[in-house]
Amino acid sequence: MAPRPAWKGYLKLSLVTCAVELTNVVTHAEKVSFHVINRRTGNRVKRIYVDAETGKPVEDEDEIKGYEVENGDYVHIEDDEIEAVQVESSNMLALDGFVDKASIQQIYLDTPYYLSPADKVSEDAFAVIREAMAAKKKAGLARIVLYRRERPVVIEPLGKGMVLTTLRYDSTVRQPDTVFDEIKAVKIDKEMIELAQHIIDKKATKFDPSGFDDKYEEALIELIRAKKAGRKAPKAKAASKPSNVVNLFDALKKSLAADNDAEAAPVKATRASSKKAPEPKAKPKRKSA
Repeated sequence: MAPRPAWKGYLKLSLVTCAVELTNVVTHAEKVSFHVINRRTGNRVKRIYVDAETGKPVEDEDEIKGYEVENGDYVHIEDDEIEAVQVESSNMLALDGFVDKASIQQIYLDTPYYLSPADKVSEDAFAVIREAMAAKKKAGLARIVLYRRERPVVIEPLGKGMVLTTLRYDSTVRQPDTVFDEIKAVKIDKEMIELAQHIIDKKATKFDPSGFDDKYEEALIELIRAKKAGRKAPKAKAASKPSNVVNLFDALKKSLAADNDAEAAPVKATRASSKKAPEPKAKPKRKSA
């Protein structure tokens, strides 16, 4: 089943326009989620709004959004009034500038979405815009109203489609110097940097997201299985504490030596296992249910 689009509208480059839709890149469907339960009855707990003054529950039809203009004085805003607020970016992604993606600092990148043509008629125009951007190695800047907020975005080609990433406003981003200015400059031995570089070279690899395991999620699932089976919760393994580094140079040398030993271990194992291993016994066939 195709995922439901998060937004539908149009992509515009000058006078060229095509219908497009956004799809969430990230899914949380398979993550462990918990309900709040009444410990005494075993029933689920329901959250309800109550009047802050009277303490009485408020029915859905009596709820309304309010903007506080003074202490305790609110302007009432209806949902349909908010829906009626429209600007160009409510349904139009107008590409009004192009940049090198690398020029956008990582601290400004927020949430990615897949951008694709919304119908067959739009596929040609979409492909022209995508291929032109790919040929120039440029990413497009635009704005979008998403979840009742206008956000700046960057759009770049990806395979047959494109990726749109929402950007954070400069006013919401804490600049690095406000945090890093307190870090004191230190004089570092050149040989220590070279040792650290050797360790990095030894650990060089290719990015493979399929190799990332959510250990915390696995531990939660194991806890649920144990409780369901009537067993005690698994004992938590104490996190190993890092040793105090007394001599940084020695620690770097030991780290490099440990990596070299780990790299050599599979070679020894291969030589030791050069003799033909016995054939594994065939597993018994399962009886059909």
